[in-house]
Amino acid sequence: MRSRTRTALLAVMGLTGGLLLTTPQPASAANLVKNPGFETAGGDDMPYCWKKSGWGDNDFAFETVADAHSGSKAMKVTLTRRTEGDRKALITESAECAPVVTVGKQYDLGLWYKSTTPDTSITLFRHDTTAGWQYWTDLKTLQTAAGWTEATVRTPEVPAGTDRIAWGVSVYGTGSVTTDDYTMDQVAEPVPDPVCTGTAEECANGRWDVLPTQNPVRSMHSVVLNNGKVLLIAGSGNSEEMFEAGTFTSAVYDPENGTYKQIPTPKDMFCAGHVQLKDGRVLVMSGNKGYPSADGTIGYQGFKDSYIFDPVTETYSRTNDMNDGHWYPSATILGNGDVISFGGLKEDSTGSVTAELWSDAEQKWLELWKVNQTWSYWGLYPSMILMQDGRLFYSGSHVFGNNIPGTGAAIYDYDANTVTQVPGLQRKDERDQSASVLLPPAQDQKVLTLGGGNIDSNPDANRLTDVIDLKQPNPSYVAGPPLPQGTVDLGAGKIAQTGDQGKMYVSAVLLPDGKVLETGGALHNRADPVYESSLYDPATGTFDPVAADPEARGYHSSAFLLPDGRVMATGDNPGNGSWNHDVSIYTPPYLLKGERPAITSVIDTEWSYGDTQRITVDRPIAKAELIRPAAVTHSSDPNQRFVDLPLSVDGNNVDLNVTSNPDLAPPGWYMLFAVDAGGVPSVAKWVHLDGPRALSAKDASAHVHAFADDLQGKVTGPGKKRSAQQVGPAVSGCDRHYGSANVCVPTDFPPAVKATTKARCDWLKANDYGRLKVNGRDDPLRLDPNGDGVACGKADVKAKR
Repeated sequence: MRSRTRTALLAVMGLTGGLLLTTPQPASAANLVKNPGFETAGGDDMPYCWKKSGWGDNDFAFETVADAHSGSKAMKVTLTRRTEGDRKALITESAECAPVVTVGKQYDLGLWYKSTTPDTSITLFRHDTTAGWQYWTDLKTLQTAAGWTEATVRTPEVPAGTDRIAWGVSVYGTGSVTTDDYTMDQVAEPVPDPVCTGTAEECANGRWDVLPTQNPVRSMHSVVLNNGKVLLIAGSGNSEEMFEAGTFTSAVYDPENGTYKQIPTPKDMFCAGHVQLKDGRVLVMSGNKGYPSADGTIGYQGFKDSYIFDPVTETYSRTNDMNDGHWYPSATILGNGDVISFGGLKEDSTGSVTAELWSDAEQKWLELWKVNQTWSYWGLYPSMILMQDGRLFYSGSHVFGNNIPGTGAAIYDYDANTVTQVPGLQRKDERDQSASVLLPPAQDQKVLTLGGGNIDSNPDANRLTDVIDLKQPNPSYVAGPPLPQGTVDLGAGKIAQTGDQGKMYVSAVLLPDGKVLETGGALHNRADPVYESSLYDPATGTFDPVAADPEARGYHSSAFLLPDGRVMATGDNPGNGSWNHDVSIYTPPYLLKGERPAITSVIDTEWSYGDTQRITVDRPIAKAELIRPAAVTHSSDPNQRFVDLPLSVDGNNVDLNVTSNPDLAPPGWYMLFAVDAGGVPSVAKWVHLDGPRALSAKDASAHVHAFADDLQGKVTGPGKKRSAQQVGPAVSGCDRHYGSANVCVPTDFPPAVKATTKARCDWLKANDYGRLKVNGRDDPLRLDPNGDGVACGKADVKAKR
């Protein structure tokens, strides 16, 4: 990982060359850019409506030159030395000069250029009516060109609150770029929405279908492979009986024909970590070495083993071991293809404080002394999201009980080996099994957290959401809109949620239309399923309730995007130890709007950073994006991301401008979607992003810009070296004095359950726990007053306790 770019300083400096014309050159009716050819002089030795901009340590020159594409003037920007930063000629950020734009519309930008450096791109800024001028995005990377070359690109839809934009060409490498004849036109109005192909209810809210064939394994890990199939990993499936028998399972599901193929699985990968490597193979780390002891004195144990699953051969092969055991570890791929992992439980049931680094170059886990260590305990399945400057954002979403000390969210800098707390996360100790997602597009660097609870204290799960803009100099969470409420089954049928009731075990899925589906969940620790789904729109910051999955989707459930644009949901493992093998498929409303656009050809499926890649489509599209396929478990997929691909459109030929920043889109296989003006996506094509590192946070900071640099939170460096974090054996929120290891009697019952034997036994009966053996002589929950070794018998319930 690379150290972050330091604070950007906007510099406006003198220009040596003057301009001759003085009559203002207005924008034409078809071109929204004023003085597009630099023919009219302005102040500060710059053309009218243009200004010098840039930052950092570099030597530069701005010149107006006679070597023009048309007319008599062009603008030349030269960097002769660069340590960091960029220079750009930018449309002046003023009401007089910056083009007016309309929210939700797109604009075609064009210019002519010559360039002696590949380190240059079209950069946009936007004026927010509340927050003022701010960086928006980088669009097209310009290739070197000795002669005049035309560059065109289509903007994303203009975000809410934006009334003007300014743009120009950034130069962030030594060399020169000469530009002329800028154009900007609003994209024509889309055709009317097609006629709905479903019922009115389906077209508004989508449709769930339960598949006729069940998932044959108790899978809590779901990975969408680069051939469109789905790897479903169960291991022992949270079944102590299967663990003792050595029965470890996985399956590969084929959405094309609805079939499952069971895969020999060498180890108990129950609650392992997993991530897709850049070549499409799946790295699976750690898993379950042992279940808790019957008396509750020993907790779960994580082994050190690590495996790679090959989608081609559909087999597992072993790698070298990790340095520690990690039951419930994080797994985040970095911009260079390495993988970093934190947290989880060691082989002795204590918490691992070891940071692990998988080397893409060496294809192995690095030795401990080669990996920077803060000796921090990040908990279980901590959500660690790669930022576009190479640092990691710990969002505050985690599993089991309380959050880490401090504010519950932080920015982790591997190079500096520091952790900086980030404020604003609401009720940070009730975000157990919440979901966190990097919102579309990844270029915006906004993260959303949803819901959560606490399996130790077991309150009603909450409706909280929080949003953070990681581009801000000192980012802080702000409260988002509350999750919509649905119905909850408390054991006597579904009733409407009330008050502040929300859900934990939330699934959040990025959709190709740029929205987020949140679905599934439960009100309490492995109990009381909540039936509610909604679509979150990052552009408006609002939720739209849609059809709910008819199946319970609580603990050990997952939901994920398929290449055809539908969403698949699997699993549910309530406290009584049972498993839901039914599979649900959600058809979003965008698939009920008539015919879909189609990508009829992809010229090249091997993409490099900074590329322009051409595709053909069968009809006009409004946007295209790369979506990284899911690798999800326990509400957690920190690698999920939606990367916008700015367009250059020529009829049915569309050139896609690929980001130059591997920290924004880590190397690997992606689903490429084309989306029309009505939000209807194509079926995805698979493309592989890799190649030379076109830029990094150190070497091409024009694409990183100033954000999250002057953090004001508490900063900590490496702590004292230690071997582990002490963790209680009841970390999973289950009282092991009762039943078997895969049965979870809550250590703390839901608030509505009185602390009496009868009330607790009635709740257990309503949730289908059946007969429960008492392990040992202790009865902390008073479920066996008569002491016969069986909890909640008839005599127990009649006892006055």
